[in-house]
Amino acid sequence: MTAPSDPVLERRQRLARLARTGRRAGYSLYGVSLAAFVAGFVTGFTTAPATIAAVTLVVGSLLLLPSIIIGYGVSAADRADRDDDW
Repeated sequence: MTAPSDPVLERRQRLARLARTGRRAGYSLYGVSLAAFVAGFVTGFTTAPATIAAVTLVVGSLLLLPSIIIGYGVSAADRADRDDDW
């Protein structure tokens, strides 16, 4: 795959990759948080599972917020370019 020569399209592709990676990491951390919560629920909620669940939930949320916003921005810019709707 060849990289576009337009610097705007290059930056948009870079942001799209960053957003995709951030979403994957954020949702993965949500999964870890859920697994830690279930493990804590089964074992009687010691400190470790509760801490892991809370920390991964917060970090996942902090990753997801900008990733989702950037992803929507990139999609909107692509759609505007495709439809020539600027």
